[in-house]
Amino acid sequence: MYGEDGEAVEENFSRRLKTAVAGDPGASLVFLGNFEVEEEWARGETGLPRLSSAGNSAVVNRMEEFALLLGGADDHVVLKTRPDEDYLDHLRRLGLALPTVHVVAGQRPDHMVTRDALADDALIAALGELADRGALLAPHGVSALEEELAARSRLPLAAPPAPLCKAVNSKVYSRRAADAAGLRQPRGWACETLDALDAAMAHAAELCEQGVTLMVKEAFGVSGKGIAVVDSRRRLDRLHTMITRAARAAGSDRAAFVIEERVAKDRDLNYQITVGRDGAVRLDFVKEALTEGGVHKGHRFPPDLTTRQLDDIRHAARLLGKQLASDGFFGVAGIDAIVDTDGGVFPVIEINARNNMSTYQVRLQERVLAPGQSALARHYPLRLRRELPFAAVRRLLDGLLLRSPGEEGLVVNNFATVNAGAGSGPYQGRLYGLLVGAPERLPALDEAVSEQLATLTEEPADAR
Repeated sequence: MYGEDGEAVEENFSRRLKTAVAGDPGASLVFLGNFEVEEEWARGETGLPRLSSAGNSAVVNRMEEFALLLGGADDHVVLKTRPDEDYLDHLRRLGLALPTVHVVAGQRPDHMVTRDALADDALIAALGELADRGALLAPHGVSALEEELAARSRLPLAAPPAPLCKAVNSKVYSRRAADAAGLRQPRGWACETLDALDAAMAHAAELCEQGVTLMVKEAFGVSGKGIAVVDSRRRLDRLHTMITRAARAAGSDRAAFVIEERVAKDRDLNYQITVGRDGAVRLDFVKEALTEGGVHKGHRFPPDLTTRQLDDIRHAARLLGKQLASDGFFGVAGIDAIVDTDGGVFPVIEINARNNMSTYQVRLQERVLAPGQSALARHYPLRLRRELPFAAVRRLLDGLLLRSPGEEGLVVNNFATVNAGAGSGPYQGRLYGLLVGAPERLPALDEAVSEQLATLTEEPADAR
């Protein structure tokens, strides 16, 4: 895999993670992929208008299958349905040891996996047996729901308590932590009350009058949601009024937002630190994040960064990790950063107190990437008419799927999202994968995979 400096390194992320969260590299963890835990953290918070569809929610909730890739043979994972056996064979052929799978009794497409697990008494009893054997619960992120599951199953949490995780995940915390560390940030303000919002909006209005474009961000927005781009004083005033009315209608004085200048951006970066219970801080990796309209689309790694840019990231990781440890946080924290058009680094746009998409790629990286190779993590949108088995995908992508470590090809790292919306009529799905090969070969490989998958839109039965 590739470390913080972009060089190939021999590591075992699983053992380092277990050491950090459990104090034991041989601990047995029960992984839970409760993606978009921010929705729970955001409950009761004043926010911006947002739209979502039931179909999209179903796909996002099936991202929980990513957790399958975090655990080894001594670990466990809770999933909404049993994985496609041919998909598991795809992973095993690459030499990947997989955890024991526990499936909820009756999954609801509109529920994240934690809610499904809480409704399954038999599963909770089975998790209790794992607790008796010393296992710990390792969620994607911790909200009150995961604390309830831990309490009912008697599985100790391999993570800080929910209130601390929520506080750290707030964009307000990120901005204040960066201020305290003296790290470079866009001009801006953080607020948590209506009075503080009024003051921040007054400062922001001055920038608007100067023609500066601003970003108004909910403290707990995720995946491009809860962010408004403001390019006029009129637009800013409307948002100010809307937020104030929403808070007062809820009988609350709380308004957790960050308002900051929009930076001329060249690239998005994502890096991950692991903070141990003992306060030790490790920079796990740096990747280039691929985004579109603020929505995550994938990663490219190793990133093409200068020595100075990497040094800026290392410096920020060390200071932010120290701050997190002093506040009682431990475990994985993902940090978003950007490189501006002048090549300068803004090393902390936000801190995520949870796993990140790139967290779920690490064990695959360790297993399949050879020295000199690069990887492109991305997803492919699909429009299907009927449920698609992995065997059909394997036939369709014959010659394009990775056959063994060190070769070139695609590794599928989540298949549940393909059929999450299956039911009556056409539906949208996503195939997540990791393209591996020589850097100059990845664009052609990506195009070839895209072209083959596009044929599924015409008639999925052709691939059966």
